[in-house]
Amino acid sequence: MTRPAAVPTVQVENERMRVTEWRFAPGAATGFHRHDYDYCVVPLATGRLGIETSDKTMIEAQLKMGVSYARKAGVEHDVINVNPFEFAFIEVELKERPRS
Repeated sequence: MTRPAAVPTVQVENERMRVTEWRFAPGAATGFHRHDYDYCVVPLATGRLGIETSDKTMIEAQLKMGVSYARKAGVEHDVINVNPFEFAFIEVELKERPRS
């Protein structure tokens, strides 16, 4: 099934981080991708997102406006707006690796 594409807008990008606003029309998706960096997501609305994994498993995540979550690099998935309304979040990717 072909879904409309979510719209990313890079707000800040430098050697340390990339901050992207993602906007999803109803049914829109990011497309399957892998995160190369640790990242944090800040939902701009309350709603649900479908998360499809590489083995085609679909889970539903409930997000609450302003309640952030973080993940390590290496996550592979497609993110789909399953709400009947536009959904948006800010994603902050940390390009620098932690110093050991």
